[in-house]
Amino acid sequence: MPELPDITAYLTALETRILGQKLEQVRLSSFTLLRTAQPPLESANGRQVSELRRIGKRVAIGLEGNLWLVLHLMIAGRLHWKPPGAKLAGRNALAAFDFTSGSLVLTEAGSKRRASLYVVAGEEALRQLDPGGIDVLTADLAAFRAALTQENRTLKRALTDPRLVSGIGNAYSDEILHAAQLSPVMLTHRLTDGDWKRLFDTTQTTLRRWIDLLRAQTGDGFPEKVTAFRPEMAVHGKFGQPCPRCGEKIQRIRYADNETDYCSRCQTAGKLLADRGLSRLLKQDWPRTLDELEALNRR
Repeated sequence: MPELPDITAYLTALETRILGQKLEQVRLSSFTLLRTAQPPLESANGRQVSELRRIGKRVAIGLEGNLWLVLHLMIAGRLHWKPPGAKLAGRNALAAFDFTSGSLVLTEAGSKRRASLYVVAGEEALRQLDPGGIDVLTADLAAFRAALTQENRTLKRALTDPRLVSGIGNAYSDEILHAAQLSPVMLTHRLTDGDWKRLFDTTQTTLRRWIDLLRAQTGDGFPEKVTAFRPEMAVHGKFGQPCPRCGEKIQRIRYADNETDYCSRCQTAGKLLADRGLSRLLKQDWPRTLDELEALNRR
């Protein structure tokens, strides 16, 4: 799922392409994409783009008259900049937003249709689409700590809860926690003052570094390779590869459609975290340390 740095890259590219431009029409090939009935989608046609915003992991396109088109890309949705009037070819093409200079095309890979488009009028309606998490790039340490300690949760869950923190998901939370050398399953109420300062600083520097990196990689182009798995990442998607800090193999916890990747030496004092599926299979034989894991692998 595109997260804060990816959404920022999209908005940066869109600023030079559609800000101040007139939206000629919106074309849909999948009407399940549209999640609102009023105002009608057709009311957006002919209006000028006056503002662009990030709302959590959503792209919000503000039109004159305080009308908003809000796109949530979910896991497999992606944006593409095409020549004017580009055809909605193929089953993955869901919508096109036509401007004189080009067409913004929304696609979604896979068979599940989770991406969504909302048409709302006014700031209050727009706020209702905001899960409410703080913007970590503008918050201070006190606000950051207050948000993540509303409940005693694991750091991974707290960082990825959109009601607490805006725009951080599975990928960048792994990178943040590795950089901060903190366990993804450490409970927020157990962090020391020093831990909180390190986590806060690392969260800001990690996100800003990725925003700068994606901006440099995209240049004047459009971000066409938005993915949660990038070669520059330290741990996310790097299961079995060496940790760039200590050289130990990256471990993972798999659950549902997601996984958490971490370094046991840098983050958990050498302790392996129980993978839900494998630990159920092995039960008491589940390895608790790297040495035990290596011994199990030698059997």
